[in-house]
Amino acid sequence: MILYPAIDLKDGACVRLVRGEMEQATVFNTDPAAQAKSFASQGFEWLHLVDLNGAFEGRPVNAAAVEGVLGAVAMPVQLGGGIRDLKTIEDWLNRGVRRVILGTIAVRDPELVREACRRFPGRVAVGIDARDGFVAVEGWAKTSTVKALDLALRFEDAGVSAIIYTDINRDGAMGGVNVEATADLAFALTTPVIASGGVSSMADLEVLKEVEHTGIDGVICGRALYDGRIDPAEALALLSAPAGGGSAGKTGEGI
Repeated sequence: MILYPAIDLKDGACVRLVRGEMEQATVFNTDPAAQAKSFASQGFEWLHLVDLNGAFEGRPVNAAAVEGVLGAVAMPVQLGGGIRDLKTIEDWLNRGVRRVILGTIAVRDPELVREACRRFPGRVAVGIDARDGFVAVEGWAKTSTVKALDLALRFEDAGVSAIIYTDINRDGAMGGVNVEATADLAFALTTPVIASGGVSSMADLEVLKEVEHTGIDGVICGRALYDGRIDPAEALALLSAPAGGGSAGKTGEGI
């Protein structure tokens, strides 16, 4: 299971939100590139980047900060936020982003996601951000009438590399991961699932590791890494260990 440290970008700085509320942003580092270097030095294999301003405005806003990160580290980066058309997808992939995350557009224009997967195989993920089971869009500002599982199932045969599932009510709140909902989603899909939202302790990671066999391939962690609640070395050792217990049936494909 891959542990993805998160860098959420707001006004050029590295921040964390509480339940997606932009006015509840805590700045952890004004230099995202330096933060990325710190994560790289701690042994992380991937980096999760989100352009928060872009998610609200529907277009890339923190491009300079993203480029700074891409130039600072060699590790693969996945990026979401404000990516709503094929031109923007291609542009980011050409700039060095390993994988783009499509969220709002996955609800509004599923065929665009399919076309992106055809053009850029293995480099497109779908971000499903759910509030009370329903998908939220436009930086979580609006909640759709689409259920998380229904949206995920639309892309089962599209070639999506991963589904990134976030429980908005848990995100940044340090209240623990919605393990049951994440595991249920992963079990229902063949597409690998990356858990996000609410990771606050090693105990949360241990519980996720126990249900890795459902198809959970990774977990995104933000605030708990920044404030020291989770030790990177300990967490990486836990998640990279061979899966123990559980069913040997379903496992997520490597991403």
